[in-house]
Amino acid sequence: MPTLPAERPEPHQHRQMAESFGVDARRYDRARPRYPVELVTAVLTGSPGAEFLDVGCGTGIEARQFQAAGATVLGVEPDARMAEFARETGVAVEVARFEDWDPAGRTFDAVVSGQAWHWVDPDAGAAQAARVLRPGGRFAAFWHVFQPPEEVQEAFAAAFRRAVPDSPFAAGSLKQPSLPAYQPILTKAADGLRASGAFAEPEQWAYDWTQRYDRDEWLDLLSTQGGLTGVSAAQRDQVLSAVGAAIDELGGQLTTTYTTGAVTAVRLVSAHAG
Repeated sequence: MPTLPAERPEPHQHRQMAESFGVDARRYDRARPRYPVELVTAVLTGSPGAEFLDVGCGTGIEARQFQAAGATVLGVEPDARMAEFARETGVAVEVARFEDWDPAGRTFDAVVSGQAWHWVDPDAGAAQAARVLRPGGRFAAFWHVFQPPEEVQEAFAAAFRRAVPDSPFAAGSLKQPSLPAYQPILTKAADGLRASGAFAEPEQWAYDWTQRYDRDEWLDLLSTQGGLTGVSAAQRDQVLSAVGAAIDELGGQLTTTYTTGAVTAVRLVSAHAG
């Protein structure tokens, strides 16, 4: 899920957090959930071909899924540490912010972005996506939103306020919300596509699923969230200890409900990409 403070700056301007996830790329790749097969299939079958560009590809999680489904994928990633890990797993990656990236005349059948489009300027990003998409090509940005059991949510919120009281997260809601609470992020992405004038009316897709975690698996995932990647080791450990204790009270395991939400649109055949 996007892990963002509620107030300004806009997510794409929050560069320190945006580029903090590569601090432990191996853990990120191990712990972060994969994307529903139904989503991967819908994007692939809804595109005119199989040449994909993955914006903010990170360690290559979604890129490898699209590759396994038959696509050829090029990643663009601003964090050189994440890009290097992705290359080691067989994903071709160029290091750049998407808004500044030079496609050198290359075009693609789809532009996808998993857990990353909120780090891209929505207007400049949409214009760049329009420039590199072939007519009829598909744009699809998607995010996970998760809801662990209430006991685990409350333990995280309380521990975070104690350990990192000066963080923007400490003042806001730290519970993992449902997809409607993330509608502003989805709306901002859709508005950027509309403003470009190059896309058909955006659609929203949603996929619900669950995943079972043991204590260590959940703490591994939690360590990769934006609220913890930029704090000290002592602060992180304080939060993880409290959450771990809450999971122990549940018998050492938990089931988390996920919704993977997507904003997607097709590049108009006759539109001019500015």
